[in-house]
Order: sequence, then structure tokens, then C-alpha cells
Amino acid sequence: MTDLSIKIKLAEAMAEDFKRDLRRDGVAPERIQAQINRSKERINSAPIVVLLCLDMSEMDSYPDAKRQKAERTMAMQSVAAAGLQILLAAHAEGLGGVWVCSPLFAQETIQVTLNLSETWEPQGMFFIGYADELPKDKTMKDLQSLIKWL
Repeated sequence: MTDLSIKIKLAEAMAEDFKRDLRRDGVAPERIQAQINRSKERINSAPIVVLLCLDMSEMDSYPDAKRQKAERTMAMQSVAAAGLQILLAAHAEGLGGVWVCSPLFAQETIQVTLNLSETWEPQGMFFIGYADELPKDKTMKDLQSLIKWL
């Protein structure tokens, strides 16, 4: 199976989950099709698609729920930190990257489609390549509004 055929297969499988969820939400059929088309196009047209997964199988295990929850949170933070490093590395090479969370909504579908271990929990997906255009400047929140000094 070529890389493109894997991406097409993944995009189609994820689209079925997305379509089902949008129907349940009562989204109009034409809007569903537009969103599905956009989703598939993003996956299929990306030069590089990176899937980030969480694997708890080698993490510490605790007998109490509080510490086990903290261990899982720490693992999720580690996945997020790894994702940020991927985006920074791509940027350093002159590439653009987009992080999407759609794998969170299609974990089992992705595991089956890509024949992943059940312990690999898809968390995020990156589309990496050269940007067609520069992104628009975003208005950022004032840093002082986000900081609480102690």
C-alpha cells in the first residue's frame, strides 16, 4: 500500500465517523458533505501526515484513581509537548504545520485502519508541508491578562 493509498483509506474511514457524528448533531446534509470534503482534502493533500498517539502500557500504575489519573494527565502532557517539538522542528526547516484533534473522535477507527496496537491511542494529527500562503496575523490576548503573579 502506497503512502497516498494509506492516507486515502484513513481519510475515508475517519470521514464515516465524522459523518455519523454530524448526522447525530442534526447538521444539514449539504453542510455535512462540505465538512467531510474539507476533512478528506486536508488529509489527502498534506505532503506529510504525522499521527501522535498516547501509549499508557509502559507508564507507572497506581492502585488509587487519583494518582492513576495524574499519570495519564502527565502522559497526555508529554504527547502535547512532543507535538509542539514536531511543529517547532518543522518551522525551523521552513515548513508549515497544522495540528488537528480529529483523531480523538475516531480513535478506534484509526487503530483498525492503520492496524495499530490497541495500546496506541490516537491523540492528534499534523499536516506538514510548505505553506501555500502566509497565515493571517491573529490578534493575541494581552499577556498580562493571562498571568497571575504570586
